[in-house]
Amino acid sequence: MMLHHQIQGQGSPLIILHGLLGSSDNWRSIAAQLSQDRQVISVDLANHGQSPHTDKVSYHAMANDVANLIQILGLKKVDMLGHSIGGKVAMTVTAIYPDQIKSLIVVDIAPKRYPDRHGDIFDALLSIDISTITKRSEADVTLAKSISNKAVRQFLLKNLTKTNEQLKWQLNLTLLAREYPALLEAVCEGIRIKQPSLFIRGALSDYIEDGDVRLIKQQFLSVDIVTIEKAEHWIHAERPDEFLSTVRVFLNHD
Repeated sequence: MMLHHQIQGQGSPLIILHGLLGSSDNWRSIAAQLSQDRQVISVDLANHGQSPHTDKVSYHAMANDVANLIQILGLKKVDMLGHSIGGKVAMTVTAIYPDQIKSLIVVDIAPKRYPDRHGDIFDALLSIDISTITKRSEADVTLAKSISNKAVRQFLLKNLTKTNEQLKWQLNLTLLAREYPALLEAVCEGIRIKQPSLFIRGALSDYIEDGDVRLIKQQFLSVDIVTIEKAEHWIHAERPDEFLSTVRVFLNHD
């Protein structure tokens, strides 16, 4: 299986992995900026975006998919950036295939186990009867009953595509809802990552708490942790200039 991906720019390769219920399109603006001085490969994880659907979900399987893509593209060593569950995938790739990873950037996620944060969102998405609607705006009416944040609804509804006047979910919604507990699990337990690593957290986000810093430093032996002020979980969208500057300083450091 080959993951769908978009390649921009030339030079040292950087792979970008999106978060849960997202796709590579969420990173289009950031990828365009970073591709000015390197090759950027934005990836759709399995069961997301335009990548193939599978019958099971695990970080190990997703890491294997990414490692396979690196091999297919003929890349020897890559820098890797992952946001949210994409960050956990990136950590897992680095743990299993250390020879393929030059450096690691993790955006607003720790290697720990998390409580359920998306169960209500899955329920809301599954409540939409897409067989009876033809527009995203109609789906938004249903979604608004459960999710008040318009920006979150717009993000989620990007996963609806139209074929022959019929809407369909591009992502594998039923599978992701069923297998969601597997995505809450901790990663890299008992493993020490030697690659230079950068963890970026939002000052207004609770995904990486102060108490998680010790765990990160235990598992990642050469790590910097940077906090972006006035940012929540979507740091790259909320504070793009600060985010880009932080990433560039890290990637350009010898």
